[in-house]
Amino acid sequence: MTKSFQYWQTRTIIMTMIGYALFYFVRKNFSMAMPGMEADLGISKTSLGLFLTLNGLIYGLSRFANGLLADRVNARFYMAAGLALCAVANFAFGFGIDIAAWISGEPSGTKFTNTLILFMGITWLINGLLQGSGFPPCARLLTHWIPPKELATKMSWWNTSHSIGASIVIILCGYIMGNMGIGDQHTGAWRWCFWIPSGIAFAGAVFLFIFLRDTPSTVGLSELEGTDVKRSRAAGRSAETKAFLREKVFANRLIWILGGVNFFVYVCRFSVLDWGPTLLKQSKGVSMENAGWLVALFEVAGIVGMIIAGWFTDRYMKSRAHRTCTFCMIGAAVCVSVFWLLPGGAPVWSLFAVLCATGFFIYGPQALIGIAAANQATKKAAATANGLTGIFGYVSTAVSGVGFGYVVQHYGWDVAYITIIAMALAGIGVSLLMWNAKADGYEN
Repeated sequence: MTKSFQYWQTRTIIMTMIGYALFYFVRKNFSMAMPGMEADLGISKTSLGLFLTLNGLIYGLSRFANGLLADRVNARFYMAAGLALCAVANFAFGFGIDIAAWISGEPSGTKFTNTLILFMGITWLINGLLQGSGFPPCARLLTHWIPPKELATKMSWWNTSHSIGASIVIILCGYIMGNMGIGDQHTGAWRWCFWIPSGIAFAGAVFLFIFLRDTPSTVGLSELEGTDVKRSRAAGRSAETKAFLREKVFANRLIWILGGVNFFVYVCRFSVLDWGPTLLKQSKGVSMENAGWLVALFEVAGIVGMIIAGWFTDRYMKSRAHRTCTFCMIGAAVCVSVFWLLPGGAPVWSLFAVLCATGFFIYGPQALIGIAAANQATKKAAATANGLTGIFGYVSTAVSGVGFGYVVQHYGWDVAYITIIAMALAGIGVSLLMWNAKADGYEN
């Protein structure tokens, strides 16, 4: 590998890490805004959960559709444009009250409330649709710049981007919710959770457009050695492309198994990430500002977990990422069980320790599933494979979003914790179905 290639490889990894972290600025801000929206607007937990579910479902479908497109277009333009549009959608969401009053002609009342919910619902669905332009171009780029035998380690480092983005925006929004808004109750602070992150994300989109580049060939370099695949020369032809995608993705049982594992991993992850601030406040008696820090530390522990899981996979599992996923899910199930058993009002350090351990284990498989899918589908179909497994991940919001909200509202937090543990155990069972699979789908 030449020095020039190493430079562009490093630059691509860093640029895509920054870009994908900023997608989380305009996605996970909603979680911290939820308690404020519930208090100011009177929106129920079930309704807030429905927002999460619909956004997740449309995002999963969008990620799949964008995966099909991202394997064929310039990732630089694609990713930058998608991030900029997400920022615009978030900025509009923050003005929901003003726009609803303008459309309905009333500052309050039934007509105003219905208009507000409709506008917010549509805007957040549009944001979910646009969010699908984040990961697929990254999956395409990384498989062009990183050899398969190094992908688990280096892509695990890359995968820390979403934890970095989520933890920073959660801390930022925790500060906003505790210090901005009007009066002692900080009424309206939730709106700034959309305006400030959207401004940062838009600036980041401009940064991506200026500094990101596409595949090695676009900067005058040769493609990676040892990543040739059957029919690759004919990949530009429609019939051959469809046949290749059918073989490596849609008829590949391993991709479907990875999708199933992804479903259960994402239920566990989003149940903590999306409901974390509310869960900590209502089931463990933690203040909102401290809750923001605890959920952020959950993400930080996830960063460590991803890095170690990637290193462990290449070092001891011979790049078989699916095997590491099984061990991680066992750890996650144990940690969630311990967290559940901690009493309300338990010392913050104990909540911190167990929540960090949970994040450490949950984020290993979250990162490795994408790596395994990319390796099994090869670089020619990495974005498509990740788009398909992504559908499973975000269909999970039917459980972690509206399902979780309904369970908490009607049955309490104990049943909600049991649901998370059951999902982790199911993920272990599905991951064992591909224990003996090869590390990748390349022919050589």
